[in-house]
Amino acid sequence: MTKRILITPRSLSRGGHEGLAPLMHAGYDLVFPSPGKIPSEAELLEAVPGCVGWLAGVEPVSAEVISRANLLRVISRNGSGVDNLPIPLIESRQIAIKRAAGTNARGVAELAFALTLAGLRRIVPTHIGMHAGNWPRSLGRELQGAKVAVIGLGAIGRQFAEFALAFGASVRGYDPFASDDVVQHSHFRRQDLNASLTGADVVSLHAPMPADGLPVLNAATLKTLASDAVIVNTARAGLVENRAMLDALNSGQVSTYATDVFEAEPPEPELIYTHPGVIMTSHIGGFTRESVDRTTAKAVEHILEVLGDNAP
Repeated sequence: MTKRILITPRSLSRGGHEGLAPLMHAGYDLVFPSPGKIPSEAELLEAVPGCVGWLAGVEPVSAEVISRANLLRVISRNGSGVDNLPIPLIESRQIAIKRAAGTNARGVAELAFALTLAGLRRIVPTHIGMHAGNWPRSLGRELQGAKVAVIGLGAIGRQFAEFALAFGASVRGYDPFASDDVVQHSHFRRQDLNASLTGADVVSLHAPMPADGLPVLNAATLKTLASDAVIVNTARAGLVENRAMLDALNSGQVSTYATDVFEAEPPEPELIYTHPGVIMTSHIGGFTRESVDRTTAKAVEHILEVLGDNAP
């Protein structure tokens, strides 16, 4: 009987991506439960039985789904985050977990940088105003000389820091786990979280959720930023307390909050998302041709490493 591989990332679930060809050439059947969208739990429960491999995206995976995965031997993420997976249960079932770490870093870092510049130059409200027939001219700011806090210095945060340094910013980085030499530049300093945020003109978030599950940016930490700060979140929605962020936008403490991540996708209606100082993108950080190609190639490679390149 031909063995099945479950494919759930939105960038791949319509089929046809050439990066999936090695799986088919190896004799595996590909299963696409929800083309072009995040699969529901019901769709996963129906699709996962009989699958020996899973090329997984950001979809939430419940313990019940894993309990139905009767033949599953490997879950290969097309990215680095695994906080959507019930890790202890998966490990207890001796199912391998593989991560395509760093393969979409360039795409996410470039989006974060683009959102930073959009916030500093008020590009989105200016565009909207001109579409409405007006001639808005907001006084912008330059990145050169700005104080930039980069929270998380993994592959994405490191590249973002290097972009900001190349534009002449003064960058403070916080990451308790990154190596001491992660960024080498005369205008870069490693600092603790509070010191990194204090007086920051720009904050870019590139970290997983803290162990305590609490937001990094809350009412107290937002007050330590420079006035009119630009905040960019391409990491995790939970890193920001939305009520506190809305208050900061209304008070002028924050001029722009740009986010590519949400607790639910699409997001539930919430007052903050109607604020003129908020820029939203639909979780497209790693959704570039180049990033999708790299992550797919690595995720497929990981599956074949575990399962072999000839389906039983």
